[in-house]
Amino acid sequence: MMTATQAITTSDPQFDKAAARRVARETRRHEAQARKRLTSPVATIVAIAIALLWTIPTLGLLITSFRPGADSSSTGWWTVFTNPDFTLGNYQEALTAGGTALTLGQSFLNSLAITIPATLIPIALATFAAYAFAWIDFKGRTWMFVAIFALQIVPIQMALVPLLSMFSRGLEIGEVGIFPGFSLRDVDHSFATVWIAHSIFGLPLAIFLLHNFMAEIPGDVIEAARVDGAGHGQVFFRIIVPLSMPVIASFAIFQFIWVWNDLLVATIFAPTSSLPMTQTLNSLSGSWGDRWYLQSAGAFLLLIVPLVVFFALQRFFVRGLLAGATKG
Repeated sequence: MMTATQAITTSDPQFDKAAARRVARETRRHEAQARKRLTSPVATIVAIAIALLWTIPTLGLLITSFRPGADSSSTGWWTVFTNPDFTLGNYQEALTAGGTALTLGQSFLNSLAITIPATLIPIALATFAAYAFAWIDFKGRTWMFVAIFALQIVPIQMALVPLLSMFSRGLEIGEVGIFPGFSLRDVDHSFATVWIAHSIFGLPLAIFLLHNFMAEIPGDVIEAARVDGAGHGQVFFRIIVPLSMPVIASFAIFQFIWVWNDLLVATIFAPTSSLPMTQTLNSLSGSWGDRWYLQSAGAFLLLIVPLVVFFALQRFFVRGLLAGATKG
């Protein structure tokens, strides 16, 4: 008769090393086949051709930004390969001269003053709202979330006139003004109107991405924190926000680039003394467009900050974007 120990020993499953090696070989074979299909010579050639066609205009713009104005007006940028002549004067003139009352250097500071708050404000508001939609059960939250998501399809142009009217008239409730006789557009050097407009336009997408990410956080983590006595505030700041940093960084990249490159909203809502780089760059070529080579230099000055932001946050970008868009 077998003892209990022998019975347990004989019933334990044995690890089949040969089967494990076969599975590993099959997995590597399938991965190699998939890699071969995805990296065919034809696909590589097409990708390189598209990259070259996409890069050539940008290369021409970069070369033009370093060519003297007289050469740019009389010959094409490709002649630089046979008659190279470069100068930094275009960048110096672009920074110190402007088509508007502001120089490009002054409007650069305005762009920073507009873009940074217009990125942080919707992130802060959307983070609170997304947590409420994901983890707080209240009546009508599903329909409210659908309504907020639907706001993404509303064209910005439809809201420009109502917002402009509200900013010019002042904030009112019924017949009593919150700030009687006060108009946001009357304040010189004020960026409040642009901040509010960009925050309104960015909130629907921010709430959608953040909600979808937060809703995928395991409920056991939240329940464990609540069993330990954590309230909504502690759960939000100690668990939700740290785990949501990838998707927050992804939206921050989008919002920063959108606001930084915006011309329409800033032109309508910003006072003359608070115009961003895009507006100054738009007027940099002069009334007759004869100084367009300065626009090429200004365009690359405008490009520096978004590139720095993107490369600084790129490790969060794909992970956060996919995580926030896979559930809905």
